[in-house]
Amino acid sequence: MGDNRRVNTKSVSEPSSLTSALLERVKEAIGASDGWLPFDRFMALALYEPGLGYYANTLPKFGHLPQGEDGQGSDFVTAPELSPVFGHTLARQVAEALTSTGTDEVWEFGAGSGALALQVLDALVALGHPLRRYTIVDLSGSLRARQEITLAAHAATVRWVGALPDALSGVVLGNEVLDAMPVQLLTRVGGQWFERGVAVNDDGGLQWADLATALRPPVEIEGPQDYLTEIHPQAEAFVRTLAERLERGAAFFIDYGFPEAEYFHPQRHMGTLICHRAHQTDHQPLVDLGLKDITAHVNFTGVALAAQDAGMEVLGYTSQGRFLINCGLIDVAREAGPRENAMMQKLLNEHEMGELFKVLAFAPTGCAAGWAPMGFVAGDRTHRL
Repeated sequence: MGDNRRVNTKSVSEPSSLTSALLERVKEAIGASDGWLPFDRFMALALYEPGLGYYANTLPKFGHLPQGEDGQGSDFVTAPELSPVFGHTLARQVAEALTSTGTDEVWEFGAGSGALALQVLDALVALGHPLRRYTIVDLSGSLRARQEITLAAHAATVRWVGALPDALSGVVLGNEVLDAMPVQLLTRVGGQWFERGVAVNDDGGLQWADLATALRPPVEIEGPQDYLTEIHPQAEAFVRTLAERLERGAAFFIDYGFPEAEYFHPQRHMGTLICHRAHQTDHQPLVDLGLKDITAHVNFTGVALAAQDAGMEVLGYTSQGRFLINCGLIDVAREAGPRENAMMQKLLNEHEMGELFKVLAFAPTGCAAGWAPMGFVAGDRTHRL
């Protein structure tokens, strides 16, 4: 993340009413917190504040093309939007997991446009493995409206809930969910650790503000250099809660990230926090509030440990490319045309999504004794977590 401690949100030319309203909401929160707001609380407001946050407003987000002057377009593309082959291949793993765990429901967290749900549902029907129910857990009312349209053909199977129930069984899917959970920022300056938060500057805009802290990254950062990174208590708490409530089944999370040793490498001194807007990236989360996505890479070691602490066993961990090949992507895409094959390569290639994105799976201990999920039969990297 770049050093934008002096960025002023008033520098945005003709800020929208949405951005202005969200800025005022953030400033209220800062005022109520004695002038300093931890970054995770700022990120939660910027992404999820009802009606205003990036995922809570009605602006388009997912797709292939950037936004144009007519307001149509998108900010980024996810694997299901790239190619239906992604969901059709994942459905093979879902079908195997349903059978191996003796369950008949899929739970998807953060279903986005609904593209993945549609692909999985269509493929499960084609595989002769129709579901009793497909439950989507999504806090965004605007996204739910889009999902309902996309999934109209499966209306009898799909339902929406706004919160995690006290108990659930089934196969859990989370594609690019963990990266959107608020993170805390830690920075080491001159050998001293600080938590980085947000304050209001003299011009009424936002600026970075650091407070001394006892918080530390989970591993020692070698070297004397200044260092900026993230820790992920909310994502780990979410996984821990899910693990505690998953009575039977399995969970598969697909996201960009690294194991702990790579995440906190001494050379990764600027962290992984990044913003997405109109298919461009920047490192300035304090401007254009509500108009851009804010994400951080996933520490998969932390996620795996959180699951294990709650009684889960890790079923596998590998790259997205290896996972999809293991699940039969080549067979699924055998009849694909040139364009579809080009999109498929983006899912697989190491310099595209194939290596940066990883797949982590876990299940209640003893739930499916002896089951080795097909997605990890070759290239499993669990030993590297």
